[in-house]
Amino acid sequence: MKQYSKTVEFYQQALAIVKNSGDRSLEMGIFNNIGATYNESSQYPKALEFYQQTLAIAKELSDRSMESHTLGNIGFEYNQLGQYPKALESYQQALK
Repeated sequence: MKQYSKTVEFYQQALAIVKNSGDRSLEMGIFNNIGATYNESSQYPKALEFYQQTLAIAKELSDRSMESHTLGNIGFEYNQLGQYPKALESYQQALK
């Protein structure tokens, strides 16, 4: 049995520790993992929230690889929500 709420709880605890350390790269990874957990549990709006935070940090760090990967994730979430124009826009941004 998958325990998504427990997974998110542990990631939130890790996030609190990482925020105190100031390591934005680790913070970005945790946001991404929380987004993935919400995606896996079909909570697409929540996944989008965390992927948007991941994207903001990726841009801040000029991490083009993570930025592209996250835009793809965002596109997938919009696709799951039936917001196809937004999904397409995200996928096109990821390709750039």
